[in-house]
Amino acid sequence: MSADVPSLAVNVAVIDGDRVLLTQREDFEVWCLPGGEVEFGESIAEAALREVREKLSLEVELDRLVGLYSRPWLRGYHTAVVFSARVVGGVLWVDPDEVSATEYFALAELPDGLLWGQRERIVDALSGVGGSIVRSTDVVRPYDVPWEREELYAARDASGLTRAAYYRTIAEAFGADESPAELEPPASEHPPRGE
Repeated sequence: MSADVPSLAVNVAVIDGDRVLLTQREDFEVWCLPGGEVEFGESIAEAALREVREKLSLEVELDRLVGLYSRPWLRGYHTAVVFSARVVGGVLWVDPDEVSATEYFALAELPDGLLWGQRERIVDALSGVGGSIVRSTDVVRPYDVPWEREELYAARDASGLTRAAYYRTIAEAFGADESPAELEPPASEHPPRGE
């Protein structure tokens, strides 16, 4: 992606009861909601369905727009559209080129090593927030460094660190903090999911 180009991505909170399905990214061994960039010529909803299908071999039904999450970044502006969904078909199988693990987690049991910005999205999705949330953050992700992704991966591989340790090193260098203590749902006039 060239400089000064806005980035549009989707995340999907696949929910089962009070748990959400997370994937562990292969590139940095961090946990996140399944998702990815919206491709040219597809709608945001089509991108959400495609990303879950490609990464997890699951068919889902999108049941709620959780919100929009945006931030400035080195290559322009990044916005993620977050949906909640439920599984309607398929058998869970991961794409090993992109996902190293997958598991359902309850809010109080979220794993260490979440991708920056994901905790807020997960809390919102599990809390039943829907459609009216627009959040902006000023957090740099590790691939917001002034390198192309291939250069970043080469530096990661040459570092001698594990993928997760390299991610944490970059996070510390850029002053990013994703505090695991922030697990309380936001105050909202929206009722919890299912009420």
